[in-house]
Amino acid sequence: MWHMYENEFWGMHFFWWAFWLIVIIWIFATPWDIPGQRTKRETPLIILKKRFAKGEITKEEYEEMKKTLGKD
Repeated sequence: MWHMYENEFWGMHFFWWAFWLIVIIWIFATPWDIPGQRTKRETPLIILKKRFAKGEITKEEYEEMKKTLGKD
């Protein structure tokens, strides 16, 4: 009796392996907004603003770099 359903068993077995593989890939490929896990990409303008706020560059340097970036 076991031999009668053997092919169906392996078909379902393969289906479940494929299903869980797709679920796992989907979980890791989905961009979750978990604090500390994934950081948002900083644009050059944001980096420039941070450097100016920290006092790493002067106002003149900030304005010149901002013009270079094309963000008037």
